[in-house]
Amino acid sequence: MVKILHFSDAHIDMANFGRHHPETGLPLRVMDFLKSLDEIVHTALTEPVDLVIFAGDTYKDRSPAPTFQREWGKRIMQLSRAGILTLLLTGNHDISPATGRAHAIQEFDTLDVPHVRVLHRPQFLSPADLEGLPVQVLALPWISRAGLMATLASETEASEKIYDLLSARLGELVENWLDEADPALPTILTAHASVEGAMYGSERMVMLGKDLVLPPSLVKDPRFDYVALGHIHKPQNLNEGGHPPVIYPGSIERVDFGEADDRKYFILAEVARQNTTVTWRELKNIRPFIDTHVRLESDQDVNQTLQSALPPQEALENAILRMTIIYKREWEPLIDEAALRNLTESAFEFHLVKRPQMEARVRLPEGRAASSLDVIELLDIYWDASKSDLAKDKQAGLNALAKAIIDDVNSGD
Repeated sequence: MVKILHFSDAHIDMANFGRHHPETGLPLRVMDFLKSLDEIVHTALTEPVDLVIFAGDTYKDRSPAPTFQREWGKRIMQLSRAGILTLLLTGNHDISPATGRAHAIQEFDTLDVPHVRVLHRPQFLSPADLEGLPVQVLALPWISRAGLMATLASETEASEKIYDLLSARLGELVENWLDEADPALPTILTAHASVEGAMYGSERMVMLGKDLVLPPSLVKDPRFDYVALGHIHKPQNLNEGGHPPVIYPGSIERVDFGEADDRKYFILAEVARQNTTVTWRELKNIRPFIDTHVRLESDQDVNQTLQSALPPQEALENAILRMTIIYKREWEPLIDEAALRNLTESAFEFHLVKRPQMEARVRLPEGRAASSLDVIELLDIYWDASKSDLAKDKQAGLNALAKAIIDDVNSGD
């Protein structure tokens, strides 16, 4: 049995809200992420664990500021000095879209940091590669589109087939590794990737499309004993109640309002052959995000309506609050923004989003009745009349979705 700690999607420099700490000079939001990272590292050191797996996305992009590299390096070096083997996968935010460029955590490879392995290409790690730990690891870090094209361009010129080819190639690679693996030892798959059927925030599901998406059959192979995933920020086990556990622990802090309702975790797992025990550890110091929407139905008592929609003061304390107001454009002068800001002074940050609405009447082309137009023609008229901000390709995508739904209904499926 091997005890592992699994976390992912640190994004420690995601300082998109708030002020700077007066002593350290670090953005306070960066310090939120570092508090979570400290909690994770402290657990690894005190439990203790045999192996730490970080499943990718250290920063928000591949060019982090040296200050943020220093803070990440401090924490990883604690694990190194304690002799805890640590595997760092490169995620999509860690690598350049151009081939040959250094990735964001390259220094651990360059300096050959003891007990730290950076996994930037698919590989199979045996116990000999893992300092004698009685476990084997199959690693699938993020593969850039440029890397795919360079690898597979000779096989196809149709770029839309690239991801299908890569998925098939990875399936063959994993199958070969599993054939080579010692069946008596526990086997871990770790990947920074999307898996078909996983849930993003707001109940949006991963579907096949213009991205590499791993099939559920690959990650749920019973020959694995634990699957450590990264890339999707919503915590979930894709094989609940089954073997192996297939886990996205999620990001270590809330990145944006899409994660407002998500609790944040890392994983402790005792991995044995065909018998793995998983413990979800909730991170304790997560800053609250509060997302409030108000639709004004009347021009009476506007400010009372808005103020009553604010959370209580105890909930506001140090929270990041967003209030979105939808109202008729002519009611704009009635909104007392200064009063709202005074009432939310205890919040860490307050974002007021105003969405004035204009009543627009959709006019059909002269001489045409609605009954003479098909769905796509009517949608195109709607897009033009509403002066939608949607890009043309998104409008086309919604039109195609509408047509597919109607075709399904008409066919009786």
